[in-house]
Amino acid sequence: MKLLTWKSVLSSEKSKLYFKNIFNYINQRKSQGIIIYPEQRYIFHALKLTPFQKVKVVIIGQDPYHQPNQAHGLAFSVQPGITIPPSLMNIYKELSSDISTFVIPKHGCLESWAKEGVLLLNSILTVEAGKTCSHANIGWEQFTDKIIDVLNTKKNKLIFLLWGKYAQKKGNIINNKNHYILKTSHPSPLSAQFSFFGCKHFSKTNYLLTINNQNKINWQPRLL
Repeated sequence: MKLLTWKSVLSSEKSKLYFKNIFNYINQRKSQGIIIYPEQRYIFHALKLTPFQKVKVVIIGQDPYHQPNQAHGLAFSVQPGITIPPSLMNIYKELSSDISTFVIPKHGCLESWAKEGVLLLNSILTVEAGKTCSHANIGWEQFTDKIIDVLNTKKNKLIFLLWGKYAQKKGNIINNKNHYILKTSHPSPLSAQFSFFGCKHFSKTNYLLTINNQNKINWQPRLL
């Protein structure tokens, strides 16, 4: 049986008009002097760090951070040396209450999670400087829906962590008989208190991995 890769499951998507139009739009905006985040080399960073065969857990974000040097293609993650954003700090707070050995780090880089099989997927993969959701509805949602669809149909026993209503809409694509879906409120300061704090999604994820004979995630972010 042929080994599935992101390239093999998504290659047909990249030849479609909507996908070409995404980059036509991005290049047009850049030609007008508009700054786009993340840097081009990081747009598909989540797929590069978490190969298709290694995906065990999926965390869905909305769109990249829109301030300088923050975004690097992983949902909720920021580059080393950048101030930890409020939503990620709330994720760390929940982790510290959920995992007894967890120590809140001084950085917000989640690349070590990605390399262990946690796909940190934003629904929208680019953004304009200072303008949140500025690249909504240019085609990225269709592409990331396809990513979730192929994970849903070609893999089994994945754990999807859907935080907030936006991520939970993507849950409509997922067959909950073949996969695990854990839902709670978004970790942002506006909504974390509703159900994110106390959700214990990280220990629950490791329990589900264990009963399916998979290695647990080391949730302590490490600089690689």
